[in-house]
Amino acid sequence: MTRARVLVLNSALGPLDYRVPHGMRVEPGSIVVAPLGPRQLLGVVWEADRMPSEAEVGDNRLRNLLAVADVPPIRAALRRLVEWTADYYLAPPAAVVRMALSSSALEGAKLAIEYRATGHVPDRLTPQRAQALERIGDRQGLIRELAAIADVSDGVIRGLLKAGAIEAVEVDVDCPYPRPDPDYAPPALSPDQQAAADILAADVEARAFRPTLLDGVTGSGKTEVYFEAVATALRQGRQTLVLLPEIALTEPFLRRFHDRFGCEPVAWHSGLRATQRRRAWRAIASGEAMVVVGARSALFLPYADLGLIVVDEAHETSFKQEDGVHYHARDVAVMRARFEACPAVLASATPAIETRHQVALGTYAEVRLGARFGAAELPAIETIDLLAEPPPRGRWLSGRLVAAIDEALARGEQSLLFLNRRGYAPLTLCRTCGHRFQCPNCTAWMVEHRLTRRLACHHCGHLEPTPRACPECAGEDSLVACGPGVERIADEAAALWPEARIAVVTSDTIWSPAKAAEFVGRMEAGEIDLVVGTQLVTKGYHFPNLTVVGVVDADLGLEGGDLRAAERTFQQIRQVSGRAGRGEKPGHVSIQTHSPSASVMQALVSGDTERFYVAETEARREADAPPFGRFAAIVVSSEDQAAAQEIARAIGRSAPQVEGMAVYGPAPAPLAMLRGRHRFRLLVHARRMLDVQAVIREWLGSVERPAKVRVIVDVDPYNFL
Repeated sequence: MTRARVLVLNSALGPLDYRVPHGMRVEPGSIVVAPLGPRQLLGVVWEADRMPSEAEVGDNRLRNLLAVADVPPIRAALRRLVEWTADYYLAPPAAVVRMALSSSALEGAKLAIEYRATGHVPDRLTPQRAQALERIGDRQGLIRELAAIADVSDGVIRGLLKAGAIEAVEVDVDCPYPRPDPDYAPPALSPDQQAAADILAADVEARAFRPTLLDGVTGSGKTEVYFEAVATALRQGRQTLVLLPEIALTEPFLRRFHDRFGCEPVAWHSGLRATQRRRAWRAIASGEAMVVVGARSALFLPYADLGLIVVDEAHETSFKQEDGVHYHARDVAVMRARFEACPAVLASATPAIETRHQVALGTYAEVRLGARFGAAELPAIETIDLLAEPPPRGRWLSGRLVAAIDEALARGEQSLLFLNRRGYAPLTLCRTCGHRFQCPNCTAWMVEHRLTRRLACHHCGHLEPTPRACPECAGEDSLVACGPGVERIADEAAALWPEARIAVVTSDTIWSPAKAAEFVGRMEAGEIDLVVGTQLVTKGYHFPNLTVVGVVDADLGLEGGDLRAAERTFQQIRQVSGRAGRGEKPGHVSIQTHSPSASVMQALVSGDTERFYVAETEARREADAPPFGRFAAIVVSSEDQAAAQEIARAIGRSAPQVEGMAVYGPAPAPLAMLRGRHRFRLLVHARRMLDVQAVIREWLGSVERPAKVRVIVDVDPYNFL
């Protein structure tokens, strides 16, 4: 090959042609270093017939490739997935292929220098130094990584290094991973579990594409069942990928995996250090890493021989990427399994309607687990009508829920209060002048966090100290918190049960797998009596002594015009209810609501899941909403409001007249400003069989727009803000 077409990692460019110098060998999939002006960029060699160039360039004008990375080429199956993802989600191919590469993994060095705390406290201990040492704890990493962990500048870490409070350590970044043993500790499965495991294992043995929904109630042992399929892939010498929706679930999963297979799998998530990412990426590409567990980004890694993909908690909306390439990991996982010719298992206690529809069509197989394992029974569920039984003034917990927790504490059992709202209160205002604290970058209220004494925007991350006086009228002691967050519920719980040991579990307190492991350890040791948490505690955890669950505000998820609101509420409350009574002790769930007669509340109490899903599915069918129709959102944004509005209107005016497709908007987005950018939205509603991507691609390609205006297309949107 003397000429190569290269997809360079620059989303603004298409594929470029380069000369392959004498003595250099490349093939499709080779990772190369290519010159672009004065810069050097990573790129991947691609088949010329699959990635057309905008203009052919003569051989005499081509520049030489500079180097080939000493790693295996990107395999054809992953290249086909990149093409499909870019085409379906209307994303630049370079943006997709970037997710498959790790710049640190391509470096040649096998040894790296990291830093860790020594235990020495410097004589000059500034507040920032104290904060850094406290947050770093026993972790280690590069200077920039420790600075990010500690939320301080690199200079603070370098100062601690000079003071002897931090030391350098040499790390072997290529040491091999232990190999999981499929026969280390086989479980004693129930007959139903064994039958389900045999089906999944047979699919792996067949070495063919077969998507399967593993639909099991909470506590039915879905993990243990699909572990048997993992064991089959290990016996074949093939790799397995397990996707989890939350980084905080990684640590509990690793422990369960270790108990079954004798060692931990290879983890892949945003919390890894650069050296860990390099080691994992290279082991995955070489085939040494046999089982990988990770967040959605693990889906695009260059596996050498993938034999099984598992998407755990497959209904979770966090599998939908909301920035960059707007892909849904559940759906892309099925496509990767198709290209790899291997089975895909979607495990869930509350499958998405889209997944259930694929089962109804016969596209996906289904394996069901209808009962909990062993002596455990599903919990009893009741609703508490907040109109009939309101909490005392200034409180958020009703008398019946308080009594249930009283009884659990008296029995020495654990309880959980669930509210999917971080912080202390969603809104802070001045009772004197009515001033409300709004984010300067977004059309969103600042949320008070009393644990950190800050106001925070949950959309852009803007932080500011909680003021003592109103910035509008200068009135002191006039600021009042409106509505509850988990911190406020925790305060109420502490007042009601002063002797109880209370833990607040949110992404603010459980920000890493290590923190999740610490929480699990304390729960299992009986060091926590009452958990107050957000959706982070609704899935994946198994606490046999947790018997009472209280849902503080079940109506919260039903607010707004989201077409999936009822489905999400059902899934979330069903999942959090599943934390109760997972051992031999019976569980009890109390759901506080203002609408106990709503269909979703009735379905939760009666346990009639099928009836609820049938009604929701029919409502979608009548509205021609997914999975029966298709949506695509077009979001236009700019720091210049007039420019964004002008382009949005131009896109609206040029909307094509296509049978089976309607275009709504443009209109200001509900979140009209985000991260300092003004936003306008259009919504495309099309029939299922229409190639809406081709229509949108041609449509947007005809509209010229300045560089300061950004146009993003979100195919199959989950977020309508």
